[in-house]
Amino acid sequence: QRLPVAPDPAQAAIRVLRLSAAVRSRLTVPGTRILWPGKLTGAMANHTFDQVPDRPNFPQQEEEIIKYWAEIDAFQTALRESKDRKPYTFYDGPPFATGLPHYGHILAGTLKDVVTRYAHQTGHYVERRFGWDCHGLPVEQIIDQKLGVKNKDDVAKIGIKKYNEECEKIVMQYTGEWRQIITRLGRWIDFDNDYKTMDPSFMESGWWVFKQLHLKGMVYRAFRVMPYSTACCTPLANFEVSQNYKDVSDPSVIILFSRVGATNERFAVWTTTPWTLPSNLALTVNPELMYLRVQRKSDGMVLIVGKLRWDWVRETIKEDAAKFTVLEEVKGSSLVGIRYEPLLPYFKTKARDAAFQVIGGEFVTTDAGTCIVHTAPAFGEDDFGVCVKAGICDKDGDGMVCPIDDAGVFGPDVTDFAGKHVKAADKEIMKKLKGEDKVLHNGSEVHSYPHCWRSDTPLIYKAIPSWFVKVECIRDKLLANNEQTYWVPDNVKQKRFRNWLADARDWLVSRNRYWGLPIPLWVSEDFEEVICVGSVDELEQLSGVRVENLHRQFVDHITIPSKMGKGQLRRIPEVFDCWFESGSMPYAQVHYPFENKEKFEANFPAHFIAEGLDQTRGWFYTLMVLATHLFDKPAWQNLVVNGLVLAADGKKMSKRLKNYPDPVEVMDRVGADAIRMYLCNSGVMRAEPLKFQEQGVRDVVKDVFLPMYNSYRFLVQESYRYELATGKSFQPSKEKIRESTNQMDIWVYSACQSLITFVRQEMEAYRLYTVVPHLVNFINQLTNWHIRLNRDRMRGSGGDEEQLQALSCLYDVLLDTTVLLAPVVPFITETLYLNLRKALPEGDPRKERSVHFVMMPEPDTASVRMEVERQVKAMQTVVNLGRTIREKKKVGLKTPVKSLQVVSSDQQFLDDVVTMKSYIESELNVDSVETSADVSSGVTVTGKLDFATAAKKVGKDMKKVMEEVKKLTEADFVKFEQEGTITLAGYTLVTGDLKVTRECKGLGGDVESLSDETAMLHMDFKEDEDILQRALAREVANRVQKLRKEAKLVQDDPVVQFVVPG
Repeated sequence: QRLPVAPDPAQAAIRVLRLSAAVRSRLTVPGTRILWPGKLTGAMANHTFDQVPDRPNFPQQEEEIIKYWAEIDAFQTALRESKDRKPYTFYDGPPFATGLPHYGHILAGTLKDVVTRYAHQTGHYVERRFGWDCHGLPVEQIIDQKLGVKNKDDVAKIGIKKYNEECEKIVMQYTGEWRQIITRLGRWIDFDNDYKTMDPSFMESGWWVFKQLHLKGMVYRAFRVMPYSTACCTPLANFEVSQNYKDVSDPSVIILFSRVGATNERFAVWTTTPWTLPSNLALTVNPELMYLRVQRKSDGMVLIVGKLRWDWVRETIKEDAAKFTVLEEVKGSSLVGIRYEPLLPYFKTKARDAAFQVIGGEFVTTDAGTCIVHTAPAFGEDDFGVCVKAGICDKDGDGMVCPIDDAGVFGPDVTDFAGKHVKAADKEIMKKLKGEDKVLHNGSEVHSYPHCWRSDTPLIYKAIPSWFVKVECIRDKLLANNEQTYWVPDNVKQKRFRNWLADARDWLVSRNRYWGLPIPLWVSEDFEEVICVGSVDELEQLSGVRVENLHRQFVDHITIPSKMGKGQLRRIPEVFDCWFESGSMPYAQVHYPFENKEKFEANFPAHFIAEGLDQTRGWFYTLMVLATHLFDKPAWQNLVVNGLVLAADGKKMSKRLKNYPDPVEVMDRVGADAIRMYLCNSGVMRAEPLKFQEQGVRDVVKDVFLPMYNSYRFLVQESYRYELATGKSFQPSKEKIRESTNQMDIWVYSACQSLITFVRQEMEAYRLYTVVPHLVNFINQLTNWHIRLNRDRMRGSGGDEEQLQALSCLYDVLLDTTVLLAPVVPFITETLYLNLRKALPEGDPRKERSVHFVMMPEPDTASVRMEVERQVKAMQTVVNLGRTIREKKKVGLKTPVKSLQVVSSDQQFLDDVVTMKSYIESELNVDSVETSADVSSGVTVTGKLDFATAAKKVGKDMKKVMEEVKKLTEADFVKFEQEGTITLAGYTLVTGDLKVTRECKGLGGDVESLSDETAMLHMDFKEDEDILQRALAREVANRVQKLRKEAKLVQDDPVVQFVVPG
């Protein structure tokens, strides 16, 4: 009931009372329809939709959806029903199950789930098998700690059989937790039909892969200096070294080596690895560089040092040039052959005669040190090469001294430091040398040093016999195959990965470990006879022994008779690098070629793979190498690289530091969908790092899920109103949408079709980083523009037919949006869909048991109205600028303003503003909107660089370009605006690089102005009595609404409103 306002509105007061049941019964007025809350709840069974809770509990709803999926066996049902469709092949990189999933796994899993769900919903059969990386150091490290294993002798005491049995026991210990967490995340993947790298079938295919490489002549054994982990007692491949560099403080010392036959003359030699000094066999100089013999005046000691490094040496030892006399300048070649006294005595009599002399090497440079390199062939690649050339040792290692064991501990030969780890011995070695007056400088320096990516301990370089797969000889093929692949983002392919392939080194595939795939090479003692076994059947044919398990304890004892009269061939003790197994997974997961041969070959390479940026030198690399060797093809067609997830402070996530929230707890608090969208709507999808913040996850709920949910709830509520008013069930109709002449209906339906087109286009290009922001923006458009501007129509203000038309439009775009969002946020979309589908007639292809069974919508291209979308965009531009003006003036929207003038040089924009004039007037509460094309009157035109875009073009010349911008006139800016291009400091800038803005010179009075690159607005805030009265009326209405909310009234609760004069 509407009552007159009191004569003195300024003193008016209002009260709202909720009516009791008794009062309601007395308010029935003939000819008036009152919709009581009781009628709404009492008629629920007859409504199209189920009732929707006011306040959703998203985590609880997600748990209910998981139960629902289990009831209908959703994932397996989807697979069964799509088995006759075109296959879409996806490879899942196998994680280790020795720890729980972290945000890196959740990110990669979400990305893979989004793409494969989308593939299913676009008419494909998508087999999704989970994989487990079961072998390797992560497992062995756990067992080493459990059994107290420190070296290979400890394993020998235990026995490989028991050791590997212990590994097998714990390898799958967290699979239950993985399954629970991944399922809770909403990812659909087959855990029951998974693959494991320790399965006999997987291992046999691994043997087959290696056999093919061996047959092609791509496998060889060599004695090389390799990166070596003393913690794990095994060498590492070069690509593994790049994964974990750290800044550390190491010794920086200058050691004095005494020249034989010259009294008090020393070679000054710089090193950062004192622990290698006991193994020194030579000093290396560059034959082409110049060297000095300088004498210290104080004691007559003569130093030999590189000429170009002499100043550095003096600065390091803090001595003036005046304290030295330059005796001679000689070429490095004249120093070659000079002998020196062994620094330490341990191998003086054991080394060859060629040792302990100066040799030549071109690797010696003037970049650091003294231009004289301490050379220990056991611990340096260059050292090994020059020593072999000088006859100090042979290629097979003969003549070389290596006094440390597999764990990096000095043996009995080095009597003073026996039993000490090399890194721990540095200080004691320096103490001994200092006591013998063999140290010129003892300092330290901080530098980047490689660490073992498994044990996080410093690596050393050590010469050991190893098995390699040739890679350098196929670099051109690798690069060519890389060009056949599509990457997101492309720069990772073209730069990081391409550069890595261009410099690819031969791959060290052997590991001196136990729990892994044994390398299937049976050899004679002299390695002259080598047999590579490629299958279980072949092993049985050659040895007469049939095995079902290929782990070391089952095959190490098997021998093969020599065909060259060399007795029995025995298997080499090494196992494969676990990267070889993960690189073999496309073939091994289906037991190719022993099974599924035709199926595999018909679907290779994979349509899609995805992992983190760190895998460019890991899994992506090994996949590419093996596929190129085997088939001269890449292993994948499309690849998405995600960035790394860091803690909120930008540091690496650490369980020890507890610097990130537990993902399971976040899912319990906020929901899995929120985590998924937070990740998908970030730069991490462009391979950029993400500083994870739980508040960002919460913001997704606040800014996206709640508005979307409230739009859905509003639809359901207004459908009830329609059904109660008409006595008809709500049956949305596309025909009515197409017949609508309402500008906002036409706009939102057209925008939805454009969105469908965009999502399909971008998902086909795997650009999730563009898809999700557009979906989020559309939800904002739907809730903050379409519904708000059409709320009265949807409530029946224009009659039943128009209400049905408006609600049909809202229903259709909400349903399409739900389906489009389903791959990204599978839970909330399922919740909405299971209710929304009730309005669909039987036989409608969109009516399924799950939103994830519904095919992606096809755009209704005939209904796309780009001119209407443009018009609404113009309206939104003006409204947003107008709201900003009000905020600057601190005048709320409840206060009307007299007029708004929109000024723009774009006549199309002005025409669009005129078309949307009524909406602008309503939204900004202005009495009239006028337009003008006169952009010069009372306006200053300026411009400034957009640094984010311009920097990509001008780079280091940014300052020069900025100076040129300062010199531009208003006419220059106007010309740039018209032509869209300008050249400054030699660089061509286009629209977007330089932003043109307009500022009002001052119109006076109560006019406030604001502009952007499109238009300038002048808003007149002059007040009169009429404006004040209307502002007060809006204020009264606003307070009534607030009181209704405080009283927890629903929309149709009647109230008595009255004014009490003050």
